[in-house]
Amino acid sequence: MTTPAPSASSAASPSPASPAVAVPPVVAVAYHSGFGHTAVLAEAVRDGAADAGATVHLVKVDEITEEHLNRLGIFLGAGAQTDSDRGPDGVHKADIATADHLGRRVAAQAAVYAAGRAAVAA
Repeated sequence: MTTPAPSASSAASPSPASPAVAVPPVVAVAYHSGFGHTAVLAEAVRDGAADAGATVHLVKVDEITEEHLNRLGIFLGAGAQTDSDRGPDGVHKADIATADHLGRRVAAQAAVYAAGRAAVAA
C-alpha cells in the first residue's frame, strides 16, 4: 500500500518536528506478522510517517521483490509483544502510539537525508 505524497498545502506547512524539503521522503515499512500484532504496529508506523509528510510503502517481507531492495537499506524496529492468543485487536494502545511515533521519527530523518541529497546536488 502506498500513501500519496502530501498536498501542496500540507507540504507548505510541515510539522515542527520535520524539516521542509522540496521532495517528500520515501519510507518503506517492511514487516512480518505471524499473528497480526506486528501488522497493527507496521500500520501505525506507516500512519505516523505519512502524517509527518512521507510517501510510505507498507511491504510484507514475504512479498519483497528486487524492486524493494534499494529501499530497505536502514533498519529500525517496533516489536509486537502481545500474547499470540489475543489476536490483532489485543495490541496495546501504548504499543500502537509508540509505533506511530517511530513512523514520525523515521519520516523526519528521511527528510533530513533528502534535504542533504538536494543540497549536495545543488
